[in-house]
Amino acid sequence: MPRSVPSVASRARRKKVLKLAKGYWGRRKNVWTVAKNAVEKGLGYATSDRKQKKRNFRALWIQRINAATRQHGLSYSKFIGQVSKSGLKLNRKVLADLAANDPAAFKAVVEKVKK
Repeated sequence: MPRSVPSVASRARRKKVLKLAKGYWGRRKNVWTVAKNAVEKGLGYATSDRKQKKRNFRALWIQRINAATRQHGLSYSKFIGQVSKSGLKLNRKVLADLAANDPAAFKAVVEKVKK
């Protein structure tokens, strides 16, 4: 019976990690022990940053809406409160896009909400 050795599987595992480390700087891209740690850290950041990206975009939308509403004499909090009371089904993403790309349409939304 032939002797079974784990070299094929371990080499494949290392190749997979080194492929993920492609583009890293220095020994992080081609030395197994360094690349393994760098890839683990990078994958952890990738997981947490998918959540962080959602937070960052929401903050950006709020800033854009706030800047646009202040040009029409409202604060952000009063505007959002009136939007929810008026029954408009526009979320912050859409409102921020209107504020940045179509000021006339955003002004119409503000006037409708003020009434």
